[in-house]
Amino acid sequence: MLQSRLAALGCLAFRLGDEKRAASHRYGFIELVVCHVSLYCTLCVLRWSRQMFRPLLLLLTLAIGALAQPRSQAPALTQAPASLAIFSEVDDMLRTLSDITGWKVQRTVPAEVLSKDNFRKMVEEGVKDAETSKETRAAEIALKMFGLVPQDFNLARESGDLLAEQAAAFYDYRKKRLFVLDSTKADSEQLVALAHELAHALADQQHPLRKFISDADGDEQSTARQAVIEGQASWLSWAYLSKRTGGPGEVPKALVDRLAEGAGASGDDFPVFTQAPLYIRESLTFPYTEGMRFQDVVYRELGTGAFDRVFRDPPRSTQHIMHPQTYLMGRMPTKPVLPRLEETAGRDARRFRILTDGDVGEFDYGVLLRQYIGETEGRTAAAHWRGGVYRLYEHKQAKYPVLAHSSEWDSPEAARTFFELYQRVLRAKWKKLEIATSSAVQVTGTGDNGRFSLRLDGATVHSIEGIQSPERVR
Repeated sequence: MLQSRLAALGCLAFRLGDEKRAASHRYGFIELVVCHVSLYCTLCVLRWSRQMFRPLLLLLTLAIGALAQPRSQAPALTQAPASLAIFSEVDDMLRTLSDITGWKVQRTVPAEVLSKDNFRKMVEEGVKDAETSKETRAAEIALKMFGLVPQDFNLARESGDLLAEQAAAFYDYRKKRLFVLDSTKADSEQLVALAHELAHALADQQHPLRKFISDADGDEQSTARQAVIEGQASWLSWAYLSKRTGGPGEVPKALVDRLAEGAGASGDDFPVFTQAPLYIRESLTFPYTEGMRFQDVVYRELGTGAFDRVFRDPPRSTQHIMHPQTYLMGRMPTKPVLPRLEETAGRDARRFRILTDGDVGEFDYGVLLRQYIGETEGRTAAAHWRGGVYRLYEHKQAKYPVLAHSSEWDSPEAARTFFELYQRVLRAKWKKLEIATSSAVQVTGTGDNGRFSLRLDGATVHSIEGIQSPERVR
């Protein structure tokens, strides 16, 4: 929702270090500045669900046994290799990833272990800075205005806690070095983490990741590019395991969805992820889960050329990631025009300033609808998205926020469906809602935050929420 503000928490582009520049964690379309330090890295592997990890390895091994040509017995996955021992395999792992992708290894990749305590300290320092930043405040307000997080949600603190809990390893794409946290179990989990980071390093040697991310134009493109980076590395880490155990250098198609279901560790051992709002959880895992599915579809369509294609012609939206055929057919997102604040605020519109603005994608509207309407109905409606934008205003004197957003849909019928569903969202996210006027194309009234106006205009829906009366402002 917020333009280039956060780096990816879901995608986990994270700056650690010493340069005192704001870095960010990006939740879908919301980017929040979480750390002030500089070591550019792509936080790689999420902790895969403990309940899913070992069964998936078994399924992968069985599937490979069925797919592979008859040959001598494949090497088994060894138990608990020591950290230093597994780092000695880096060059061999890079060569295997090179065989899978067709990419030339240009240089080896230094690797080292980072203690969980030191990593946590770096995160905590970043959170302290982020809690007082204007970008963090704007991101948090936008999430609350949309109804995606509770009113008492602290975005900076929750981001730091979630990052510290879920991170397993990361690749620093400025220093060209990877790190594995010492809390990552020295078994197959560590092997997958290392393969994932080496996949980042190999991609970085062909298509510099720092430039790839910085060239994104807007929230949707940033999220889509993060999904390219993390989805491809996730796919390649499992393709590496397949090849290591005697199979082809790809992920068996039947296992892609099962693998995606295992991203993000939950349960009693991971309380931050388990208790996080739906939007935060899914923003964290989106680049890995949907990104891996996206890479798989493009790979099966284009073969090894898919690895370069997604960097040279990157997806432009979360819809491209969620529905890869829209990417392959070149269906571009639109930019609807936002409603004028004067429509609801009248002459008082001049008393507001812009806090932030950006894109609202299919992913964002999909989570919002699923949260308040239901899984099937919400997902089906969101799939008709064509474009979305938002703007967050703040009253100059009273400091209260106003949210404006517009969405375009693929038909007037789909827009009407969203227009009707969003009225249900308003009723669900607010404790009180009073309707002032209602017609087939517009609804106005008052909610928890003040006056609102929801309007249907052909294939576009416009909303303004939070205008307060002059008496209340005084």
